[in-house]
Amino acid sequence: MLNSLKRVTVFALIFTLTGCSGVYYGAMEKIGVHKRDILVDRVIEARDSQQATKEQFASALENFNRVVNFQGGELEDKYRELKKELDASEDQADEVHNRINAVKDVAEALFAEWEGELELYNSASLRQASEKQLKQTKTRYNQLIGAMRKAESTIAPVLNPLRDQVLFLKHNLNARAVASLQAELTRIEVDVSRLIRDMEIAMDEADRFIQTLQAD
Repeated sequence: MLNSLKRVTVFALIFTLTGCSGVYYGAMEKIGVHKRDILVDRVIEARDSQQATKEQFASALENFNRVVNFQGGELEDKYRELKKELDASEDQADEVHNRINAVKDVAEALFAEWEGELELYNSASLRQASEKQLKQTKTRYNQLIGAMRKAESTIAPVLNPLRDQVLFLKHNLNARAVASLQAELTRIEVDVSRLIRDMEIAMDEADRFIQTLQAD
């Protein structure tokens, strides 16, 4: 077990140094971890990242609400709270983007390999069965990546006004500035609701995709 872990660490390091996905996938293949397995793992990671994003933006909205309805006290503290939420939201947005790209990378490698191996069949019936399965998997994958990209596209409409308001508060720490945020609150609430809905749709697609891959 320890030796296997060491090999995985070495191969991951090779991938990091070369920046070549093919080297990483080839190395993992040698220890029995196939692209299909990596795809399942990355879809799970992307799904979990979307869940964390949904929770983070709900938290940011809650904090934004508290700042807007702020009555007395230290405005600097409220600014810092909102800035912390913004930073966490930006980090989560980056993670979602990277996780989706990681899913896309391994899926494309898997499909290219699968298509190439169709030519290796001697049996026409087995080739046709494999080709049919490939098409079905691609269809399910396209539904998944489409849902993930759509969910990702809902992040900016929330993140941008949050970023603007935090920047505005930084230089205007007074009650009038806080009151001016009220106009943005309703729009942000709508956008967060859309984000949460689309993240949930994408997570459901991820679960269905994982189930079908594991059932094949």
